[in-house]
This record gives sequence, C-alpha cells and structure tokens, in this order.
Amino acid sequence: MNDVVLGLEAVRKIYPGTPPVHALDGVDLEIRRGELVAVVGPSGSGKSTLLHIMGTLDRATDGKVTVAGYDVSDLGDRKLSALRAHKIGFVFQQFFLLAGESALDNVADGLLYTGMALGKRRELATEALDRVGLADRRHHLATKLSGGERQRVAIARAVVGRPDIVLADEPTGNLDSRSGADIVALIEELNREGTTIAVITHDREIADAFPRQVHLRDGKIEATTRPRP
Repeated sequence: MNDVVLGLEAVRKIYPGTPPVHALDGVDLEIRRGELVAVVGPSGSGKSTLLHIMGTLDRATDGKVTVAGYDVSDLGDRKLSALRAHKIGFVFQQFFLLAGESALDNVADGLLYTGMALGKRRELATEALDRVGLADRRHHLATKLSGGERQRVAIARAVVGRPDIVLADEPTGNLDSRSGADIVALIEELNREGTTIAVITHDREIADAFPRQVHLRDGKIEATTRPRP
C-alpha cells in the first residue's frame, strides 16, 4: 500500500516578470501517512508558494504533484476543487472564521461542499470541537472567543472531514506565546491520533518540537531531517 499522502517531484514555480521570479526551484518532497512535518525557512524562502502548491491552491510551472494518490496535473478545476474539499484540511494564521456564526456552524461549514445534510454536519462538527477541547463553547459566536479558541475552531474545521492531510500556515502567528504553545500541543495530540499534518513556519522553536523538519531556502530544500523514533 502506498502511504505517501503528498508528493512533489522536481517541482518548479516561476512567476513571470522582468526578471522572472523562481519561487520554487526543483523541490522533491514526500509526506507519508501519519507524519508530522515542519516546513521551516526565512521570509522569502518559498514557504507560502510551497503551501499553495501542496494545497492545490496554485499549479506548479513544472514537475509532478500528487495528493492522496491523485496526480494534480490530470485534474481539471472542478475535480481539483473536489479533491481539495475532501482530501486536504487548511489552517491559516488569520483563522478565517465567520464572525456572525457560532463555533459549531463555522466548523460545520468545513463540510459544506460534501452535500451532507446540516444536521449531520453539525453532529460531526460537535465531535470535532470535542477533539480540540471546545465542546462547551460550540454555541459561542466567533467574536466571543479568544484568539487561541478561534484557532482551535479553525483546526476543528480543518479536521472535521477527516482529510488525508492538514496544512497549517503559521498557525501560531497571531497568538501570544502561551496560546501558541497550546496550539502546538494540540497539533501534536491530533497527530498522535493519526492525523497527517504539515506546518509551515518561520519559527525554529516550533519546528524543533516536531519529529521531522524540512528546511527551505531560496526556493530549494537545503536540508531535511528524518522522523525521530
């Protein structure tokens, strides 16, 4: 059984201009089921571009990208959107919660494109909020939650559909140090439960907490550590 959830082979991303910008330059990367990976690098190293390519939010200029066994280049926009909706969970620094909705419905919205009935979506959303320790806050509006709680809601939304991989972009960037440490601990807990997670970060301290690190610089992977036992 192929346990590679996400694979990149000789991936390049070039943005046109004078001169053109080589945001990614020959990136090879495999993330296997059950891994917890930190992609770390300074500003301008290509982390954001890599996230967009990994998450199928953008297409590579050259190279091969596979997600859950699907070759992204073989998929049109409609099938690509379906792949993204079912196979990938996203967590962003800015949370992106709807202010006028409860925590429960913000998480349920993560299943909006599955065609599932609202009652079932809310049932699964309740379970996801319980996983992140917010079952008792599910009826609170997003505006009534702390920053750490809002990020927990965002994480619950990312995992509610049991995706093959969760991509987290600077998930502690808008949080104080204590709330950030709690989110890192939550990510580690979800990984122990079996969730495959890749965290994009510039913070070496966060990266050091995870079992595998991929170091990016100038659009290239300059080093990668093997998972610790």
